[in-house]
Amino acid sequence: MKRAALAVVSVLALTSALTACSGGEDKPSASASAPKAEQITPAQRLAKVILTKDDLPGYNVAEPEAEYAFAKSSDEVTVDRSGCAPLAYAMNQLPLGEPQADVTRSAGSGYGKASTYITLASYEPAAEAESVLDEVAKAVAECGDGFTAKAGKNTTAYDSVTAEKGTAAGAVAFRSTMTFQGVTHTMHTEAVRTGDVLAVYFSVNGFAIADSTRPSDAKMSANVVRAQNSKLAA
Repeated sequence: MKRAALAVVSVLALTSALTACSGGEDKPSASASAPKAEQITPAQRLAKVILTKDDLPGYNVAEPEAEYAFAKSSDEVTVDRSGCAPLAYAMNQLPLGEPQADVTRSAGSGYGKASTYITLASYEPAAEAESVLDEVAKAVAECGDGFTAKAGKNTTAYDSVTAEKGTAAGAVAFRSTMTFQGVTHTMHTEAVRTGDVLAVYFSVNGFAIADSTRPSDAKMSANVVRAQNSKLAA
């Protein structure tokens, strides 16, 4: 059942969230005062701060499977309304803008329940992270009537996008809906900036979508958001 659920969701581009960990461009971290031997790359830094099983007791935290990805990169994605592209990337675990590095993990609390996907991306300069977050907020305001995203043979039509209050302070959050076999499913997305890192969270119930007989509303997991943001702020 698990693989069946993932297969259906990947076709729809919902848990296309199943992208592999993407290390992004492996450039040295800009720490001029640190000895050369101690410098770490942006990708290495993100690898240290992304959530693990130890950070979230009761959750299965794992690297998503690449074979279920909606797209391997944002360059493969086309959107019928260009202003909505940031939302398509956010809901498919693709980095926004041009980060130095990015990494993705999935966190689920049990069979049949919603999963939350976490994508961290680091930017240089840090102001770029803020600019990217502003682009997400602008897209939410402009894409209320929905949009369609395509990548290769994969197509997902989002029926609506609605701004909502996030679980974290300063977050840009929205809910989106899509219809599969006559059943409506609601997903939630939240983006939060911590310094030069943008964390994007996407919550979806792939099991309900695969079942195709019951609607779903995958509420954002405050536990996941809190744990990841705390680790970034430490």
